[in-house]
Amino acid sequence: MSEDIDIRIEGRAGRITLTRPEALNALSYQMCLDIEAALDAWAMDDAVSLVMIDAEGERAFCAGGDIQEMYETGMAGDFAYGRKFWADEYRMNAKMFAFPKPVVTFLHGFTMGGGVGIGCHGSHRIVGESSLIAMPEVGIGLVPDVGGTLLLSRAPGRLGEYLGLTASRMGPGDAIHAEFADFFVPEAGWDALKAELLGGAWEAVDRAAQTPPESALAAQQAEIDHLFGGEGLRDVLVDIAHAPSEFGDKALQVMGRNSPLAMACTIELVHRARMHDNIVRALQNEYRFTARAMEHGDFLEGIRAAIIDKDRSPTWKHSAAKDVALVEVAAMLQPLGPDEWRMT
Repeated sequence: MSEDIDIRIEGRAGRITLTRPEALNALSYQMCLDIEAALDAWAMDDAVSLVMIDAEGERAFCAGGDIQEMYETGMAGDFAYGRKFWADEYRMNAKMFAFPKPVVTFLHGFTMGGGVGIGCHGSHRIVGESSLIAMPEVGIGLVPDVGGTLLLSRAPGRLGEYLGLTASRMGPGDAIHAEFADFFVPEAGWDALKAELLGGAWEAVDRAAQTPPESALAAQQAEIDHLFGGEGLRDVLVDIAHAPSEFGDKALQVMGRNSPLAMACTIELVHRARMHDNIVRALQNEYRFTARAMEHGDFLEGIRAAIIDKDRSPTWKHSAAKDVALVEVAAMLQPLGPDEWRMT
């Protein structure tokens, strides 16, 4: 087991605690394997009534995946490591989504990217005052993955397209409105709630829940639905241009920093996920992009600009979002033949 995670049984609960606070609990490959092994062991274990997932530190539940090694291997022309990481991580995400017992997650601070994959597929997703949830992948040349396109597709109206294209962060009220979380519990009461959960009483979550803060996204829902209802990225750009507003202008400004190719593929993936509403299909479609992301996409350049050199000035393959052709989206998302992602 990785030293970055603490997996044990306490009382009636299978407990998973992320223990990398200095790295914002970023998810490593071994952590993914350890979580999957725990889920497999506990699924049919009568001694385990529920699974509880939390994290150490004050800043983050899990700010994403640990992508340093992906970058290093990818720059060396070795794309196999990244593909294996994603394939195995996605299998764990699917098992989390379909787990036959209650899964209670405590999503404090940053919950982003890979953190969403372990924190937002549970049955009882708890947020508090510090919670900030997002799928920011388009900013590094990737698409919302780990089943994120399915979560986005289930958000009200066209909120999923907006969140996926802008990588906007959701506070607790927004996260519940967007259906990335279920319960708001003030963080001062989390320790007491966890103590009750150790006895297997998952119903304690309902008793502890309070009215969440108001959601700004809920107030903007009608405008989001209008501006982000297009079939493709170009349609969204046209709709925003034809209905100028402060909200639309801000969204365009944010989108202007993201990978055009990743955004164009994101909107297609969200639409596909909404059509099928199936975690395995969503992960399979996401993997078609991520498996190609290093060799044919903007991922390595995005990581260079954001993580390695930190110059925040990526040179994307397309100079503008309107330049991405439909054929390029199709090429990134076409089936992988014998390399298609599967659960086994």
